[in-house]
Amino acid sequence: MDKSMMLGIGLGALGVTAGGAVATYNLVDHGPKYADVVAVQPLTEQIKTPREVCRDVVVNHRAPVRDQHQIAGTVVGALAGGLLGNQIGAGSGKKLATVAGAAAGGYAGNKIQENMQANDTYSTTETRCKTVKDTSERVVGYDVDYRLGEKAGRVRMDHEPGDRIPVKDGQLVLTRAPSAPGELGSR
Repeated sequence: MDKSMMLGIGLGALGVTAGGAVATYNLVDHGPKYADVVAVQPLTEQIKTPREVCRDVVVNHRAPVRDQHQIAGTVVGALAGGLLGNQIGAGSGKKLATVAGAAAGGYAGNKIQENMQANDTYSTTETRCKTVKDTSERVVGYDVDYRLGEKAGRVRMDHEPGDRIPVKDGQLVLTRAPSAPGELGSR
């Protein structure tokens, strides 16, 4: 082999080796693989859930009045007052006492029946309901402070990141990796 051929083969081999080294160098990620989590602040929202609360209460009702004008009380009172007035006087005074007794007895009987009807009540138990709202909170995301090398920053994530956040090609990986079958959910 002549010298120029040897030189060509050597230079070719050197070129291929250098090209492979450059290509390999570009494929290797030289940056950090993770960003350190400095602080995590959960973001919450209030949820109001309505529910019905019922309780039994005793309610007093006025009994229906059958004799609105208290006729029975007036008649009974007038009869009793007339009999009593008839026992009191003599002669023409007896008639006057009977009429006065009947009038007074009628009035008294009317008022007695009116009071009795006003106090004639009955009780029932009724269920009374009202809607109340229970308040609870749920976590909707996380504000995460991180440090990537000398750079500090904040991102919002939909899950708690743990102690560090993966980095790929210099960018934070903010989505959760899918779980493998049979693997329990990660933190």
